Amino acid sequence: MIRCHLARLMGEHKMRISDVIRETGLSRNTLTLMYKETAQKVDLDALDKLCELFGCEVHELLERVSEKNSMQVN
Repeated sequence: MIRCHLARLMGEHKMRISDVIRETGLSRNTLTLMYKETAQKVDLDALDKLCELFGCEVHELLERVSEKNSMQVN
């Protein structure tokens, strides 16, 4: 399972989805799916824009966790 930390990064930077849309040019749909961790696929350009915006690396935005570990968290 892939976890997306967009919501955490947005909170740390005190940003709303509309702020991220304005800064990156990404669609609301793309950002909402990533924010809610329901995205099935993500474009590499979108990842690049988000990493640029937040000054982070991909591994800080996305994280792979095993199914066993994710069930213990939920």
